[in-house]
Amino acid sequence: MRMTKKIREEQLAILEKIYAGAKPALLFRNPFELLIAVILSAQCTDKRVNVTTARLFQKAATPEAILALGLEQLEDEIRDCGLFRNKAKNILATCQILCEKYGGEVPDDFAALQTLPGVGRKTANVVESVGFHHPAIAVDTHVFRVSNRLRLAVGSTPLEVEQGLRKAIPMDKWSDAHHWLIWHGRKVCKARKPLCDGCPLASVCPSFSPAAEGA
Repeated sequence: MRMTKKIREEQLAILEKIYAGAKPALLFRNPFELLIAVILSAQCTDKRVNVTTARLFQKAATPEAILALGLEQLEDEIRDCGLFRNKAKNILATCQILCEKYGGEVPDDFAALQTLPGVGRKTANVVESVGFHHPAIAVDTHVFRVSNRLRLAVGSTPLEVEQGLRKAIPMDKWSDAHHWLIWHGRKVCKARKPLCDGCPLASVCPSFSPAAEGA
């Protein structure tokens, strides 16, 4: 299948129809809680993160309160989230910076976010998009996989895919499309066994393989 602008537009139209109104799976009440949740989500399911943050935020839901917990108690609170020692160090260091430089608030600035320990480009994009409602596309494993399979954006790195998606998708749909691609990756275009035979995008997908579901 030769990719064209029309095919990309059809792909996006189908995704929007199916996943309109899709929201993040992570639970949070403000940009700070979102930031901590996304840091915790590295190599961990959103379901597990929500269990961890529900417990953590009952005890400490501000940078100051998390700093007051200290390293040992914070490690105990997030132990079931995977890589907890490194995450605890990053979270404490981030909270320290937030208190010292930003009055305890999460900065609404992409470059500033990336200076925080444990925050890379993907996390900064999530906070900008979901936390502050700015147009942004965060490329996680689902977005990376689905974008390449659809050839909506082709790249060997998350940055390449992000740049491709920025060109392929109208800016006013960036943040919504991020969620469409995530949910499609979770529900249909799975990593090991994509459900190609039942995929609503099969007719406009260059990677469509009828045998993939049973592979």
